[in-house]
Amino acid sequence: MTAMEANATEGVIDAHHHVWDLSVRDQNWITGRELAPLRRDFTLADLDPEARAAGVTATVLVQTIDVPQETPEFLALAADSALVAGVVGWTDLTSPDVARALAVLREGPGGEYLVGIRHQVQGESDPRWLVRPDVLRGLAAVAEAGLVYDLVVKPHQLAAAHEAARLLPGLTFVLDHAGKPPIASGELRPWADSVRRLASLHNTVCKLSGMVTEADWGHWSVEGLRPYADTVLDAFGPRRLMFGSDWPVCRLAATYAEVACAARELTAALRPDERREVFAATALRTYGLTVTGSPAAHEKPCVQLSSSPGPTT
Repeated sequence: MTAMEANATEGVIDAHHHVWDLSVRDQNWITGRELAPLRRDFTLADLDPEARAAGVTATVLVQTIDVPQETPEFLALAADSALVAGVVGWTDLTSPDVARALAVLREGPGGEYLVGIRHQVQGESDPRWLVRPDVLRGLAAVAEAGLVYDLVVKPHQLAAAHEAARLLPGLTFVLDHAGKPPIASGELRPWADSVRRLASLHNTVCKLSGMVTEADWGHWSVEGLRPYADTVLDAFGPRRLMFGSDWPVCRLAATYAEVACAARELTAALRPDERREVFAATALRTYGLTVTGSPAAHEKPCVQLSSSPGPTT
């Protein structure tokens, strides 16, 4: 571990969270009664006390909707934040001018915080969207810019993710939310087989994030999550696995503290150095974050988690 990695691991890095302001832009995916708790503004000011209480000293802010205006706004937020160390933004990968679009983002306010790109592939009807020639050309431009690519895909899209990662060995692919396994149904395959195949490529990394909302929101348990966490731990190893809260989406099933405590329980069997990888060093390396060695915040003790009390707002 380098000196920089050692400094960063004095606190936890939350490698995946969101913010939004509905007065600036609607989040048109928040529809129906089940998602109603999310239909409000969630800001960095809301996140900060919850994250710091969990020992988090740096975060990665991730795009939510595929519009060009959001990323410059997030970069400006990062530049003015003591918490956000990196931004995973969006650009149109099918455009013939992806390289220029990325350069414009880098040249704007907070451009140095741009660490990756993501597209809502989970919403694409074509299961092979990631390996379309125009998308592969865009992904190659992301690699050339020295950025990583976050994969938000459903299990049936993992085959195309594997193919794209194989075709572009110079690009690091980060699998968000462990590939959205079917935790609520209790099924492991074919998700587990597809994840292991993706993990066989060394330019892939995985986030231990988003699992509580793939489970039964009102009755999830750490033991119910464990087979899926164990699968990605075994497939990727601690040096290619990173913690993410998926706040505020996680609030549909659990508080920030509950998500952080669940992640700690799921990784409790790891050695201390391996836990440092999952909770900080992997994110630092993967995203090339610049994080000063700020001391860890006071960490609230984890209670024994058996199940969630239900959706929270």
